[in-house]
Amino acid sequence: MTDTLTTPEAVRRFYDDGPDGEGAGRAYTQLMGTVWHHGARDAEQAGKSVAEAQDIMQRRLMAHTGLEERQRSPEIVERPRCFDFGSGPGGATRNMAAVTGAEFVGVSNADTLNQQARRLTAEQGMDDQVCFVTIGDHDYRRLAAWADGSFDAVSFVESVCHLPRKQDFFDSAFRILKPGGRLVGLDWLQRPFGEYQTKEQIKAIIDPVCKHIRLAGLGTLDSYTDMMCRAGFDVTHAVDEYAGEPCWGSTPPEDREKWLNYDRRRRHGGRTGRLLRRRRGPSLFKDGKLALDAARGAGVFTVGWFAATRPAASQQ
Repeated sequence: MTDTLTTPEAVRRFYDDGPDGEGAGRAYTQLMGTVWHHGARDAEQAGKSVAEAQDIMQRRLMAHTGLEERQRSPEIVERPRCFDFGSGPGGATRNMAAVTGAEFVGVSNADTLNQQARRLTAEQGMDDQVCFVTIGDHDYRRLAAWADGSFDAVSFVESVCHLPRKQDFFDSAFRILKPGGRLVGLDWLQRPFGEYQTKEQIKAIIDPVCKHIRLAGLGTLDSYTDMMCRAGFDVTHAVDEYAGEPCWGSTPPEDREKWLNYDRRRRHGGRTGRLLRRRRGPSLFKDGKLALDAARGAGVFTVGWFAATRPAASQQ
């Protein structure tokens, strides 16, 4: 795994919808809505919609947090809390909060995404349960704004792949969790597949994905598990959701045209739009889509999900 292919600053600019950003936040919302992650494979294979498969994945992750059980427990006076890292436009965060009844704090370094997330959360009447915080580009390394043991759960949904120093995030997640608290997540991964078995073969296919989608390098199922263990977690689940088959997920090959044609749309008008198009180039999202489809087709791209526990104090 090479964690040097982008920087947190580049990720922020990528998602920023302002004049100085590359506009991926708005593009992804127009293309996918406010939930951006892969769904459960078995649900997709059963013919369920993308949204239904995503909902099943969210519920699966939340089932491993124990938040819903804590919320229902008569012994719990305060609403349990979850820290959702890389919350984007907030769709998944709100859904997970609704499922569990827990309080959620979503964080991102892209303020335009958080502004959108706050507006939609207020419109849905959930701003007493869900909030969104803009953090600095490198704050994920320490999460210093939150005290030790602040949360009952930590979640990440296809976001850690953007981080150059992934181990720092897992160390910080361990610290802000209460003893006995749970870490759950879903993320983009790389793997050997078919004729692509060596690091060099895989790198040649994965690196363009990282370049165009501003990823810091994709880990593997084993590397994520190892990082969680080094942070102190007991890992209970590490699952390649698409084991043994290519991972097309929520963007099947027949869904390509709307992605490949996106840059032809006028996101901004007038002089600002012309400057943005020149600065970004005409094929920002097209190049990312083509690179990702190549990795999907080769089988070396997949997504995996994880569940881990911070041991209770008595067990340490």
